[in-house]
Amino acid sequence: MNRLRLAIAVCGAALAAMALPAAQGAGTSSPQAAGQSPAGTQTAPDGRQNGGRTGGTAGGSLIGGTVMPAKADERGWGWQVKAMMNSATPRPLYNRAKERLLQDKQITSYTISSFDPELYCEVGKHFDYIWFEMQHSTMSYDEVRRMMMTCPHVGAAPMIRMPDAFESSIQKATDLGALGIIVPTVDDALEARDAARFSRYPPFGRRSAGGGGYRELWNAPDLNYRATINDNMLVTVMIETLEGVAMANEIAATHGVDVIILGNNDLSSFSGWTQNDPRYQDAIIKVHDAALRYGKYYGNAGEQYLSGYTVSADTRMVQNGPACDGWRPAGRGRATGSAEEPVIGVAPGAARGATPAGPSSGKSAVSCWPWMAAPAGAGK
Repeated sequence: MNRLRLAIAVCGAALAAMALPAAQGAGTSSPQAAGQSPAGTQTAPDGRQNGGRTGGTAGGSLIGGTVMPAKADERGWGWQVKAMMNSATPRPLYNRAKERLLQDKQITSYTISSFDPELYCEVGKHFDYIWFEMQHSTMSYDEVRRMMMTCPHVGAAPMIRMPDAFESSIQKATDLGALGIIVPTVDDALEARDAARFSRYPPFGRRSAGGGGYRELWNAPDLNYRATINDNMLVTVMIETLEGVAMANEIAATHGVDVIILGNNDLSSFSGWTQNDPRYQDAIIKVHDAALRYGKYYGNAGEQYLSGYTVSADTRMVQNGPACDGWRPAGRGRATGSAEEPVIGVAPGAARGATPAGPSSGKSAVSCWPWMAAPAGAGK
């Protein structure tokens, strides 16, 4: 009798072990479409997944949490952003970063933290957007304006990481000619609302009409800045705390927000979890799913998320990252010539392969931004 009971117990444990993964999979269905793909079979957008740090585990599987990211349905990513576009706005956009997002491609940037017009004029040729760092630098708005005026229409969309979401700050950024703002440490929908509404003119926002560098940069005989800037403006908010993660759905639902990206190092610092901790991965997957659910784009500040993670295939925007045309200056970090910032949860040295300065065997600029080779049109 004891042997019979033991056999029954063993069989019951085996059946439970097989049923558990199936039950977990059933409980993590997409908010848009039921069912999930295995971690290793995600389809990536046309992008640059292999240009960042090497991700994944030693066995080659993707790093993730206890749940799989939701899958897009037939509407795809950014469906709400696309629905907001005015059909009268000339395409392609003069914000080439937003144009690439609308074409379901990834965008990468170069970070500038100090006044350096020569650097701006060079890197602006090779990236989708420039990340002007004004949260962690002493750079002034006027220094940003002067760099932009040195090389108008250089190519990369000028975007500013703001020190805050105050109306006065966003007014300065937009008036000097920035085509996008990045607001850090957004913890709730009110701050997301301010980021969106102060960066756009009525009827969608409440940006005040004023003067500034935008008049010289973006007005042209064949371009009406006032009529087109709402569609060309790219509003990005950063979730960097567990409070923000908890409010991810409310933030993503905010009208006028285009992209939600994770501030990966700060989220790790504030949560106390390393980036490869399953709890951390569950947090960023929650943000991923919120962005998908409400038709926005998803990204990570850390370029290591371009490959090796369950969210990599859907990461549309990163800070830094490889240039589309393969160009990279020597010694590039978050600031000019600085050492690379350490990444919490990624072992030192498990980084990108060395890339020589100057042009490489990557794509040509024409293949990255084919409309840039066309005769000057709307805003070019």
